[in-house]
Amino acid sequence: MEAAVGAVLRELGVRAGKPQRRLPGSPDFVNLSKGWAIFVHGCFWHAHRGCKRATVPKRNRAFWLRKFEDNRRRDTRVLRDIRGLGIRALVVWECEVAPEHGCRERLRSLLTRAREDRC
Repeated sequence: MEAAVGAVLRELGVRAGKPQRRLPGSPDFVNLSKGWAIFVHGCFWHAHRGCKRATVPKRNRAFWLRKFEDNRRRDTRVLRDIRGLGIRALVVWECEVAPEHGCRERLRSLLTRAREDRC
């Protein structure tokens, strides 16, 4: 997934650093000088609401429901914290990486807004 998003960023002529451990949530792609960060989330692990890939295993169901809720809570906190640093953040879901889901357009929009904010 990250490789596909990285390929789209390269097609757009964008330079992005690798994960930044010092930032909340360790974004998958970052350009601090331009003020943006991108998180690539797997639909299963981050419990993408309404997505057919976000299934709940039948075994140990209570554990998984609790785990997915904890992951959602953490994701919400991470986005709030990173945006609090003045960094534009975008979440790209695994199911959105395919070209027909507008991944390229969403990335272009984020990068355009980040550029406008820095001018």
